[in-house]
Amino acid sequence: MEMLRKDRMLNQGETIDILNRSEYGILSTVGKDNAPYGVPLNFAYVEGVIYFHCARANGYKIINIINNSNVCFTVVDDVCLQPEILSTKYKSAILFGKISIVEDIEEKKKGLEALIKKLSPEYMEVGMKCIDKNTDKTYILKMEVAEMTGKGKK
Repeated sequence: MEMLRKDRMLNQGETIDILNRSEYGILSTVGKDNAPYGVPLNFAYVEGVIYFHCARANGYKIINIINNSNVCFTVVDDVCLQPEILSTKYKSAILFGKISIVEDIEEKKKGLEALIKKLSPEYMEVGMKCIDKNTDKTYILKMEVAEMTGKGKK
């Protein structure tokens, strides 16, 4: 998609920086009835891929993903309201791509490890034990990023 406000476009490095700093974003899927569904999730970005962790249950998000692998993921960072001028400073990233449930055990571990490194780096040892114990009890979702844009008002 072409960005209308090119003066606010961020380069790829700045966009990836948003992904590496932010703790969560909104994953948007499409239901069987074409209804949109957005859900906030923790995530980790690793070389063109976003990993998500979720319960091994077939809720609305998983059913949507099974039926339609096209997704959009949105992250907003560095938000600063400017009420006196009726505006907001922000940085955001919007990603489009395909998502799947990771079946390969080694890749599941890779995704879980990436999430621990990002969200709980001071607990790597505990996290690695948890991965070894619970990998088969969880879903790891993998979004392969096809398009990524970053935008910001400084």
